[in-house]
Amino acid sequence: MTVLVPEAELQARYRRLDEVPPQNQDTQPGTQQEMTPEPDCGEETYEGSGKLRGKVALITGGDSGIGRAVAIAFAREGADVAIAYLDEHEDAEITGDWIEKAGKRCLLLAGDLGEEEQCRVTIAQTVRQLGKLDILVNNAGEQHVLDEPEELTRHHLERVFRTNLFAMFSLTTEALQHMEEGCAIVNTTSITAYEGHQELLAYSATKGAIVTFTRSYAKALAERGIRVNAVAPGPIYTPLIPASFDAKRVEKHGSGVPLGRRGQPAEMAPAYVYLACSDSTYMTGQVLHLDGGRFVSS
Repeated sequence: MTVLVPEAELQARYRRLDEVPPQNQDTQPGTQQEMTPEPDCGEETYEGSGKLRGKVALITGGDSGIGRAVAIAFAREGADVAIAYLDEHEDAEITGDWIEKAGKRCLLLAGDLGEEEQCRVTIAQTVRQLGKLDILVNNAGEQHVLDEPEELTRHHLERVFRTNLFAMFSLTTEALQHMEEGCAIVNTTSITAYEGHQELLAYSATKGAIVTFTRSYAKALAERGIRVNAVAPGPIYTPLIPASFDAKRVEKHGSGVPLGRRGQPAEMAPAYVYLACSDSTYMTGQVLHLDGGRFVSS
């Protein structure tokens, strides 16, 4: 990756964006256009160098936040990009415009990936319209705050698992029919997989399962030459935050990490590029921690 501004200026930019007023949204997974200020998804700072030239990628949750940042980076690295999302059509169209400005083809696929049939349709349309599938980024997710553990119901648990985990299994199963040696799968887990979270019980459980999914599928697909890795973001400024927490919590979100601020989606994208491209040909079954220094693994 090449950035258009020096790191010191980037850090200053991110500190300015960290000054977030109280705000929240009523529906999951939230929309980026309603955020003040809007997150930095690398629109003005990411300049690719052809690391994904000729590739086709599918990014779930690609309409906003980390998904949008990854979509922009992949396109500028030379990939055609399909983005799957729930129903945030305006956000998706903005992401699509950025992909097309990079001179790449874009496919927008709306639907609930918690439904198995939608996963089949998403993979089939990607391959049919873009010709193949080289990279699958399992990034879509939802989370809901519970004040007390007793509030956790089977319905709530099943809903979050369908979106965050079952969709990942279904998409991967369908994608493997089209993937071959040199292809890559990149999953989004979370710092909550390692630390847990007292209010996000179902979400944390799915993210822990995604870590094991990543390690197990990496072993299962190693002989085929398909690599499977993951990224574990910390407190990142995405629509999911105001869609999950109350206004005051959003204002203080990320303040407790060693780097002293929440992260921006643009700071996540290079890790996904690395795991998707040939720079990481000897890496599989691994998790990259991008969390401002909050979790330090042994």
